[in-house]
Amino acid sequence: MMNNFAAIDFETANEQPSSVCSVGIVIVRHGLPEHTIYRLIRPEPEYYLYRNTLVHGLSSIDTQYAEVFSRVWEEIEPYIQALPLVAHNALFDQGCLKAAFQTYRMDYPDYEFHCTLRASRKYFGRSLPNHRLPTVAAACGHMLTNHHNALDDALACAAIALKIL
Repeated sequence: MMNNFAAIDFETANEQPSSVCSVGIVIVRHGLPEHTIYRLIRPEPEYYLYRNTLVHGLSSIDTQYAEVFSRVWEEIEPYIQALPLVAHNALFDQGCLKAAFQTYRMDYPDYEFHCTLRASRKYFGRSLPNHRLPTVAAACGHMLTNHHNALDDALACAAIALKIL
């Protein structure tokens, strides 16, 4: 069982994985959520697709004065230093992180990622109707009320990880 990790979730402004517009992080130590971080980020490239805004509710108005990814990550990095990262559909979040690092010409530290989506498929199998974040969170006793808010999704991911990873 994982007791120390950082659950992470990104939302994107458009089809480009580098276009992160918000991040939510939950630092878990000794099996307990210790610290949460939520930041809006000015996306790169800096435009919003209507369908993305429909999903998470964010638009250019929300991020016009936000910091760029490199500045936000400077603030976040000390909290997650040696912790493994956990995400629901880690391929998406890891892809966003790598793309943002590349866009800002930052050295990617090869973070260790774990996927609660993959873990839920193994753990629950066909006992759930699907393995979407709200469904899996509910099966683990966590009610996700604001799906696609990066912090709420990271909190749900942390709850899942504490139960099945």
